[in-house]
Amino acid sequence: QMGPTKISEDATVPRSQIPAMMERLNNIREKYGLNLVVFGHAGDGNLHPNIITDKRNITEMKKVELAVSEIFEAAIELGGTLSGEHGIGTLKSPYMEMELGITGVNMMKKIKEAWDPNNILNPGKIFPDKGQTRVVLVP
Repeated sequence: QMGPTKISEDATVPRSQIPAMMERLNNIREKYGLNLVVFGHAGDGNLHPNIITDKRNITEMKKVELAVSEIFEAAIELGGTLSGEHGIGTLKSPYMEMELGITGVNMMKKIKEAWDPNNILNPGKIFPDKGQTRVVLVP
C-alpha cells in the first residue's frame, strides 16, 4: 500500500555508531519525505535502510536518488562501509573512492584486470563509468 517499489541498501557502520546512523537515517527520511524503514543486524552494525516508493513517480525517485546518496555518505562518514553483505554493483560503485580512496580503487582494478584480462566477468558491475558521480535510479 505504501508503494510497489522497494529500494534496499545495506550500509554498515561500527556497532558504536548505530545510534548516530539511525539519527542520520531519520533526518534523511524527514528531509525528503520518504517512506524509509530500517531493519538489520545490530550484532555487526549491518543496517538495511529500505525506501518504499513507486518507480513510476519520477519526482519521488529523484528524491530517492538524493536520499540513497546521503545514506552512503553517512555510512562512510561514521567509519562504516557501503556494503555489509550485498556487494557493490552499479549503484554503489561511484562511492567506492569515498570509502577506499583512489589508491584502493586502483588496486582493486588491477586485481580484476589480472584475473579477468578480457573483462568478461560482470563487466561494468563494480567500477563506475568514467564521470559517474552518484546514484542513478531515474533514466
